[in-house]
Amino acid sequence: MQTNLADFIKDTPEGREADAILRKCVHCGFCTATCPTYQLLGDELDGPRGRIYLMKQVLEGKEATAKTQLHLDRCLTCRNCETTCPSGVQYGRLVDIGRKIVDDQVPRPLSQRIVRDTLKETLPRKSLFAPAMKLGQMVRPLLPQALKNKVPARQDAGAWPTTEHARKMLLLDGCVQPSMAPNINTATARVFDALGVQLIIAPKAGCCGAIRYHLNDHDGGMDDARRNIDAWWPHVEAGAEAIVMNASGCGVMVKDYGHLLAHDAAYAEKAKRIAELTKDVSEILPDFEEDLLKKLHGKIARRVAWHPPCTLQHGQQIRGKVEGVLRAAGVDVQLCADSHLCCGSAGTYSVLQPELSYQLRDNKLASLQATNPDMIVSANIGCLTHLQSGTQTPVKHWIELVDSALMSATG
Repeated sequence: MQTNLADFIKDTPEGREADAILRKCVHCGFCTATCPTYQLLGDELDGPRGRIYLMKQVLEGKEATAKTQLHLDRCLTCRNCETTCPSGVQYGRLVDIGRKIVDDQVPRPLSQRIVRDTLKETLPRKSLFAPAMKLGQMVRPLLPQALKNKVPARQDAGAWPTTEHARKMLLLDGCVQPSMAPNINTATARVFDALGVQLIIAPKAGCCGAIRYHLNDHDGGMDDARRNIDAWWPHVEAGAEAIVMNASGCGVMVKDYGHLLAHDAAYAEKAKRIAELTKDVSEILPDFEEDLLKKLHGKIARRVAWHPPCTLQHGQQIRGKVEGVLRAAGVDVQLCADSHLCCGSAGTYSVLQPELSYQLRDNKLASLQATNPDMIVSANIGCLTHLQSGTQTPVKHWIELVDSALMSATG
């Protein structure tokens, strides 16, 4: 694709990156075949190729409009198109750049600004989100369905292991997960404890930065990244082997720290090292597979439907690892039809684009339920909450399944 970027962007780091991405696109349209919003709406401008044209026009100096903004807002940033693209177009990075420029040019209505500002100022702050979620859970039966969908029933976190181990890894506590599903972190810690690894939570680490960054507050998102790097760095210097992610949405963001902070002289090298150390749980546990299977004393008699989050299979390009761990433990793991498609959660998307989000959720649940599972398992808090809001079948993080099996085996 030939480009002629406008003066306001062409000599900036973002402009040079956008230009390189645009030049890779060959207009083939393979991306439209796997784009969830294109499949629902059938509009070229609601598919990756059409959105690339819109962003190209803005980057070349054409004034953005509210219509441009709408089509970019409808994008889930699922990055399914990246997996499909034969030319390696890094659409996710391009849309982050394009959305920010469009938002700078097109003032949003007051109602949109209030919702978006509330999300980016409340969700990343545990001091605000935790009491709000606790209150919501207390009055959950009285909430309207739209709010109830976002407030999971209160969950017991269980005990955090206290054994000291020579092997140590960091665990990102996260911002919303400790309040919405606290057992995920404690289950992860218990599984690693059983395998002789101590997980450490750095107290000053918090939101990975994805919420603010993907709501076009790039400075705020990168400030979150810097805070986490500062919190983790002493543990890295002390020999922490990895930074463990059990929320794939956080994992894809932290793995991008090196890229996002590449031009920050004070943080570039540290950010690169943090990104290298960051691993999804499913990337680590295969190394312990033999020990894990011995401790499980046989098979887990469960039939589960596995929903791979987009941030895992497309963002991090991790496929097959969760299924491998579970199947080795004897779990009957089923992948549903169109398992590559997004469930509609997509961070804050289910709040900002509820109609499309719930269509995608219902389509995904129909496919998952068709496998006749005892349980649905996934790997991201947003997916878990979103899917559970539409079904009575239990929806859990896959690490909780491993944890419960280990506790049964040792109990």
